[in-house]
Order: sequence, then structure tokens, then C-alpha cells
Amino acid sequence: MTTASLRIDLDAILSNWRALDALSGTATQTAAVVKADCYGLGASRIARMLARNGVRTFFVACAEEGATLRQIVGEAPEIFILSGHCAGDTEMIGDLSLTPVLNSAEQMHRHFEALPGAAFGIQLDTGMNRLGFEASDWFAAAPAVLAAGPKLIMSHLACSDEADHPMNRQQLTEFKRMTEGMKVPRSLSATGGTLLGSEYHFDLVRPGIGLYAGRPFEAGTPAVTLSLPVIQTREVHPGETVGYSNAWTADKETRVATVAAGYADGLSRRLGNVATLWAGDIPCPVIGKVSMDLITVDITHLDEVPDALDLIGPNQRVDAIGDLIGTIGYEILTSLGHRYQRSYVGGAA
Repeated sequence: MTTASLRIDLDAILSNWRALDALSGTATQTAAVVKADCYGLGASRIARMLARNGVRTFFVACAEEGATLRQIVGEAPEIFILSGHCAGDTEMIGDLSLTPVLNSAEQMHRHFEALPGAAFGIQLDTGMNRLGFEASDWFAAAPAVLAAGPKLIMSHLACSDEADHPMNRQQLTEFKRMTEGMKVPRSLSATGGTLLGSEYHFDLVRPGIGLYAGRPFEAGTPAVTLSLPVIQTREVHPGETVGYSNAWTADKETRVATVAAGYADGLSRRLGNVATLWAGDIPCPVIGKVSMDLITVDITHLDEVPDALDLIGPNQRVDAIGDLIGTIGYEILTSLGHRYQRSYVGGAA
């Protein structure tokens, strides 16, 4: 069985980073969030390309990701660990010069005791109630923290993909209150906050999904194409069914293409009977259920049988697929499996 092809455009990713970087002033550094293996698209190529083209600061989820990234980007870039300094992380953090973003007094004490003098950042909870120091704990810890010289104080916006949501202004006000007068670089915004304007930029912004033109950076250049090879076609007569559970019944003569991909490749079963694949600019509806390795598609209206049909591409970005099944582009990207034949284009220094 021919495997599906996942094509990643490194030039588009770099163009998107540069476009986001241009939204803030020269006093604001633009980092890159490359957690989850660059959202499932391959840090070994993407992060290396970004570092080669001027990205000096990266963010990942955990120390293990930081250790992998250090081998990719070399010694110079700073790598922040968003989960902080967890039990068992000390050796990796110390040996590889990783910078944990400390989220609690417990993590602060662990870091200061295990790696005195080592770099660190701080995360504040400004209303998301996920990670970070709450206000009372922060003001109690701040004298010791500030004396130790944090590299960054950051927080995270809960609703930045909705520009008019009142939570954005509430968190901005709280972040300013919790950091007022502190002579430490500050960061509040990922992709969505970067788009909210200069008041949200502070000293560093950290786009992630926007590098791939994911929502809310829909003005970006599409960077991903997922092509599913056609491995068989057949004529289905009126009254005949297609796939498991007889989930689709033909009401006319129908040419059906079977393509090589399924839920084992991270394509949700919920796409059955609702998704669209594309033959160039021509939409082709998915019919029947998505199975482990195969999807069936109506191509009756095509003049010729294509070699492959695209699920992700210029005509259908990851967020459009997410909308179909009640999720978001992040989940679509990070669910893509490892069976795809990944190829990279562009990315010259």
C-alpha cells in the first residue's frame, strides 16, 4: 500500500514567522514555540531552519523536548521549558543549559537548591487557572525570585483567538499589576496576542500555531499539504453501500476512489460522510466511514482518476477540518501519525 504524503513548506513557515515578527517593534523579540515536535511537523527540520534564519529563543513543553531540541539547534539559542523544573529534570536542565519556566514555589525551591545560579523564567497565572504563580504566592516569592535574576516573566492569554473577548483586557491588566516596576523582560502573547497589538507585545512574543498559518493567523501562508494516494476505484450501483456499517448508500451510479489513510494516521472517524478531499481545485466528498487505513471518496464528477487527493492544502486548511468535527487546527496537526511520507521543500539559508 502506498503511504500518504505530508509536504511541509519551510519557506512558508519562515515567511509566517517573519510576518509575525514584523507586527512588533524592534524592542520586542519574536521567539518560536516548537513543542510537540513542531506541532507534529518535525522539529529536526523546522527548528533548525528557524535557528539558521535568526530565531534566538524557543519554547517547548517539557525537558525531554528541550533535550531533543538542543541537539537540533546547537548551543546558542535559549530554550525555555514551559512545564518548569519538574522532579527528575535537573540533570537535563543543567547539562543542556535549558531554562525552566518555574510555575510554583515548589518548582522555585527545587531549581534554586538543585541548580543554584542556573537560568530560569517565571510564569504567572493571570486568570487562566492552569500553570503559574497566583498573585498572593507570587508577591510572597518575588523578592527571592527577583534577587536570583529571572530571564523572563511570562503569562498566557486564555482567549486571544477572540480579539474582542473581555478576558484579554482583564489578563493584560493583571499581568501589568503583577509585574509593575520589575526590571525583567516580560512576555504575555503567543500567536493570538501578537495579533492583538503593541500593548500586548512587551519584550518577547512567542508564536506557535501561526508559523503554519493556523487560526487566528489566517493571513499567513499555508505551509502543509496532506495528499492521500488513490489505490483503487470501482463503480457502485444504486442501492449498493460503501464501507463499514453500510454507512453510505448510492442513489445513482457512482465512481468511488479508495485512498490510503485512516484513523491509524490520525484522521478522525468523525470525518466520515462529512469531510471533503480535493483534486486540485475540485472538491470530492468523503462517503462512508473512515476506517483504520482507508477512506472512500466520490469522484464521479472527475474527468480522470487522480493519483492522489488532498485533505490539507490551499483549498482546505487544518482549521476547516477541525470545524467539521468540533475541534481545532492544533489537534488536527498534532494528531497526524508517523506513517506519512514526510517531505520538506524550501528552507535555504
